[in-house]
Amino acid sequence: MDILSEAGPANGAKARHKTASALDLAHLRRLAEFRFQLRRFLHFSQTAAEEAGLRNQQYQMLQCVGGMPEGMEPTIVNAAARMLLKHNSAVELVDRTIEQGLLRRETDPEDHRRIFLRVTPQGEQVLASLAEFHTRELEQSGPELVRALQTVLAASSRDEMRKGAGRRRAGMR
Repeated sequence: MDILSEAGPANGAKARHKTASALDLAHLRRLAEFRFQLRRFLHFSQTAAEEAGLRNQQYQMLQCVGGMPEGMEPTIVNAAARMLLKHNSAVELVDRTIEQGLLRRETDPEDHRRIFLRVTPQGEQVLASLAEFHTRELEQSGPELVRALQTVLAASSRDEMRKGAGRRRAGMR
């Protein structure tokens, strides 16, 4: 069974039969383009962090702590969850970032057992500089990233509409 098939005028009558589980080659290409655009931005981000003297994950940790969603406390547990890290890996990352003077631990005034993470003034400067740099890059490369995502989503919506129409026709028989 073929996993990939490409429908279209180029293949005409020779188009391979596509099963329900087959992945359309055109869709795979759309997904690959989206991944490329996303990876290009992430590569830019990593390079920018390194040029600022940070490891990529340290920048991500600063961003995570500084930009924690409203109502979510900046604890190591929450930072680990937001960064998709194991707790012990997050602790090590926080320790390294504290050593650089970019984060600090602060005891919760209401529950002294809890520790919050706070971005230091030095960390805020680094974070602000990198945020500005990233925003400029997104202004330039963002439209391509958005276009790639919209292409994937539009194709998925069309596929779902076709599947729904096919199920409705089958139900009428």
